[in-house]
Amino acid sequence: MNDTRDEPHKIHEQVNPTDDTAWAYRGYHLKTSDFVSSMVHFFRAEIQRATVWRQRLDTTTNWAVIATGAALSIAFSQPNVHHGVIILNTLLVTWFLFIEARRYRYYELFSYRIRLMETDYYAAMLVPPFHPSPEWAESLAESLLSPSFPISMWEAFGRRLRRNYLWILIILGISWIGKSSLFPQPVTDLAEFVSRCAIGPIPGSVVIGMRIVYYCLMAMIAIGTLGMTDATGEILSRFGGGNELENHTKPSSIKSAVANQLPSHRRNQFLALIITDKPEPVSLHLLSELKRGVTSMQGKGMFTGKDRSILLCALTVTEVHNLKAIVAKEDPQAFVIVSATQEILGRGFSPLAVE
Repeated sequence: MNDTRDEPHKIHEQVNPTDDTAWAYRGYHLKTSDFVSSMVHFFRAEIQRATVWRQRLDTTTNWAVIATGAALSIAFSQPNVHHGVIILNTLLVTWFLFIEARRYRYYELFSYRIRLMETDYYAAMLVPPFHPSPEWAESLAESLLSPSFPISMWEAFGRRLRRNYLWILIILGISWIGKSSLFPQPVTDLAEFVSRCAIGPIPGSVVIGMRIVYYCLMAMIAIGTLGMTDATGEILSRFGGGNELENHTKPSSIKSAVANQLPSHRRNQFLALIITDKPEPVSLHLLSELKRGVTSMQGKGMFTGKDRSILLCALTVTEVHNLKAIVAKEDPQAFVIVSATQEILGRGFSPLAVE
């Protein structure tokens, strides 16, 4: 009995176009019900994970609010309580902000996957003229095989600072000024206020200077990260200008402005160099299995003087493992080099067009 796994280039010939196969790719044949069921369960799992991390964000914010309320209650409960309690709470809130920014990056990772399925799978079902992006499955598979945060730490820190923590820090700053200037008795001049701001051996002028530097730094981060839109967000489009429905309904001037503001995500791309003595079977296998074109060049060993073929194949991150498996099967003695590329233009990748 022949094993079809040994003949991957014949897989597509065995598919009956009249059957109920919804997903025939790389040897997998899933019925429509199987594929839909898998996607539904996967979507629910990603929603659950995103919900859990969203709840963790709210938990960290609650910690900051409760800690702030407790610190202010202690500071203003008695006139002789030192204003350093408010400064200590400010440092604690900053640490909560750092923790929340780190959690927000995980939330954005799962949110990115959800947006992929919402925009390119479910939207295609609801709006018949809307066609799924040809690379959405590759993008989703890449996120599963090589998870990476779609948002930087700076952007996450700035977002959470602007949405929640900036107001908490402003309240703490105003409370610190009020505590230092009004208790136990209102100050009469600037010199007295500066002396009250001292903390132990640290002069009041140094404490005031550090507070000013701290708030200026927070303001710079909040403003400086406004233009960062690397993450998809909860309501942002997944690709900048990549939505077909949006491109057909918006004027060109509006589309260009929107494209400059929305984030853009591109899959990792690689170039494989295969040095082999069996170029024909390797090329045919790559062409039938990966559906990737192969370019052949001739080379000669420096010391052996033996002629060998050099195959060039452009591919994505999800196809690297399959390429290595194919080459190892056809020519175990082959030499393979896989290197990352800055950009690949042409069929199967980004369109070769000058904007």
